[in-house]
Amino acid sequence: MNKNLEIDNTDLRILSLLMENASLPYTEIGKRVFVSGGTVHVRMKKMEQMGIVKGSQLLIDPAKLGWDISAFLGVYLDKSSLYDEVAADLEKIPEVVNIHYTTGIYSIFAKIVCRDTGHLREVLHDKIQKVKGIQRTETFISLEERINRSIPLDED
Repeated sequence: MNKNLEIDNTDLRILSLLMENASLPYTEIGKRVFVSGGTVHVRMKKMEQMGIVKGSQLLIDPAKLGWDISAFLGVYLDKSSLYDEVAADLEKIPEVVNIHYTTGIYSIFAKIVCRDTGHLREVLHDKIQKVKGIQRTETFISLEERINRSIPLDED
């Protein structure tokens, strides 16, 4: 952890509890870390301003809503200098849920979620392949996601 950030063990315990269950009320978190709910609120605002906390979201299982295909996409760019433009265009495609600028053989590694293989083909052919600056892509269909978790927070 960056030692320049002004957080302490109480902040880390607050974050750990919220990472485990983001719907916990601040009053309950306060009881568990021995501070008031107001203190939890103030500390969370401080960590948001510091950029440690980037917001919160509701996690769903896309497959239970009919989005059965998760795939990873290795993207080759015409030139690496096109990354910002290509990434901005990929962000506009709702099925693209994750983008990474990478080292190695791909310039970009992305995750896409689709309803079925027909939808996947449509997204690849009609949306992603039409993004200016993409030379070609390689697609890897995920058969199972076993782990999707946050980093452990050391409290020493």
